[in-house]
Amino acid sequence: MNMTRIGITIAVALLSPVAAAQAQKVSPDMSFFVTSVGLGKGADLGGLAGADQHCQQLATAAGTGKKQWRAYLSTTAAGGTPAVNARDRIGKGPWYTFEGRLVARNVDELHTLNSINRMTALTEKGSKVNGRAESPNNMHDILTGSKPDGTVATGDKDTTCGNWTKSGEGAAIVGHHDRWGQRDDEPARSWNASHPSRGCSQDNLKASGGAGMFYCFAANTR
Repeated sequence: MNMTRIGITIAVALLSPVAAAQAQKVSPDMSFFVTSVGLGKGADLGGLAGADQHCQQLATAAGTGKKQWRAYLSTTAAGGTPAVNARDRIGKGPWYTFEGRLVARNVDELHTLNSINRMTALTEKGSKVNGRAESPNNMHDILTGSKPDGTVATGDKDTTCGNWTKSGEGAAIVGHHDRWGQRDDEPARSWNASHPSRGCSQDNLKASGGAGMFYCFAANTR
């Protein structure tokens, strides 16, 4: 291989977002991320406990497992158990990305500034999540079961895939981490409350632009 080709190869590697993310170390302040992978069972996350455990495991692998991680998910009242609001599970803030970029100082700011977007919604590995504009797979549907203010979404239809225990029939409210609409002529969508999913299975989530991923926040940021 000649020196010109070697130089080009090195330059491409240095400019690669993946290579850059791998080379960069996680900020000790990281207290927010999008799961790099779901649990593989659609919206069946094993309930809130299973989702929290997934957040904790991913954070531990990334080197920030000493914090108490919680999934940003709401649940509806069922069987005598009261509803749970996603906004009430995630602590008081502030929250930072893998890179140490501030997302929000507190819960109210998180739900009014709408500062979660494709630049800040990084995974625990520091990588970006494919949005509608990327290929090969659009994965901008992020499970939340919530309204824009972070409280549980309710209605005559399922909004949480059976409180995160279903992988077949049902539906869940999802947000768009990139805040893009489904089409170019649509206005910006919410990061936490964009539309219901087509179903609860992995295939259903994939069909509408998702992969069963969700947001994780550190409930204690120090």
